[in-house]
Amino acid sequence: MNTPHIIDGKSVAATVLDECRAEAAALTAKGITPGLAVVLVGEDPASQVYVGSKARTCAELGFHSVKIELPASTTQEELLEVVRSLNADRAIHGILVQSPPPKHIDEEAVIRAIDPRKDVDGFHPENVAKLVLEDPTGFVPCTPAGCMRLLESAGIQTNGAEVVVIGRSMIVGKPMALLLVSKKSNATVTIAHSRSKDLPGICRRADILVAAVGRPEMVKADWVKPGAVVIDVGINRVEDPSKKSGCRLTGDVAYQEVASLCSAITPVPGGVGPMTIAMLMKNTLQAARQLG
Repeated sequence: MNTPHIIDGKSVAATVLDECRAEAAALTAKGITPGLAVVLVGEDPASQVYVGSKARTCAELGFHSVKIELPASTTQEELLEVVRSLNADRAIHGILVQSPPPKHIDEEAVIRAIDPRKDVDGFHPENVAKLVLEDPTGFVPCTPAGCMRLLESAGIQTNGAEVVVIGRSMIVGKPMALLLVSKKSNATVTIAHSRSKDLPGICRRADILVAAVGRPEMVKADWVKPGAVVIDVGINRVEDPSKKSGCRLTGDVAYQEVASLCSAITPVPGGVGPMTIAMLMKNTLQAARQLG
């Protein structure tokens, strides 16, 4: 039975955060303290956990951190006014409005209202365009950027590799494909999704398979070519009475049956997840450098 390389996202994220800490100290010594504002509308428990984690990481790195918590009843205009005030705040270099907002909020309008120079999530149309154009002044969405860093850390070559990305969201699937097909990475990329004909057959072609579809353990052993690299972006909570919380975290990949086929694989938890916040900090530093 093959023993795959388990790509340790916690370890790689810790390295990225060490880099950020050193750069933040250097910038602060020049009179620029990196500043990140996180806006949370409503009381979604998972979002509260994420926001708390981002604030703690900022404090550990010596960033200026602002956490704005708004009630679920906040109107669209009230939220846009908060965004406009942060756009004008010179102490803030990065702005993140936690997703998903309450249903009455037009998330696309909120993203477009953020100054693209402070859009550290990388979702503003200007930053999407810069990603397509391979302009390094743009911000790359944090999860795909983290996936690329994991591949790099594991010494996995993308040059000439056949890559299949399952998922076409603007948060992961599409930007992931753009990063992989760029002149820096030189992969041959297929974007697949739930409507793709013979999805298992498409996936079996992949030297590198990126699962970002949001369906627990969807990718089975017969979807994976022996020796492939599997990057599992999914974080799904499924019921598990044996757990104290009543649920467990699982990815989009059936890890137990797939891992032995792979040359390398990311676990869930502890794979891609830790990288997202680490790359958010990296983007905030980039914003601080560019804004001065």
